[in-house]
Amino acid sequence: MRLTTDQVQAIRQTAQRVLGVGARVSVFGSRAMDSGKGGDIDLLFETDALLENRAKVLCQLQGALTLALGERKIDVLLRDANTPPAPVFEIAKRTGILL
Repeated sequence: MRLTTDQVQAIRQTAQRVLGVGARVSVFGSRAMDSGKGGDIDLLFETDALLENRAKVLCQLQGALTLALGERKIDVLLRDANTPPAPVFEIAKRTGILL
């Protein structure tokens, strides 16, 4: 995995602050592979809670990550208790690394 210890800590703290204590976050895509170079940071945030406004929470996550990690390309997927199954979530979950 190509994230620093500080980056991992900042991502975990963002997940807990925005989604709560039971939130999980995984990195997937090119940053999950040690052999790659560069690339954006692809993150899957998961919570068992039912979110009233997913768009608002996505904006909160994106903003908090930008403040914590700086200006860089960060792609965020968000799965809550009401998110229907989709291949993108299954791929991210299967290939991702839990932080």
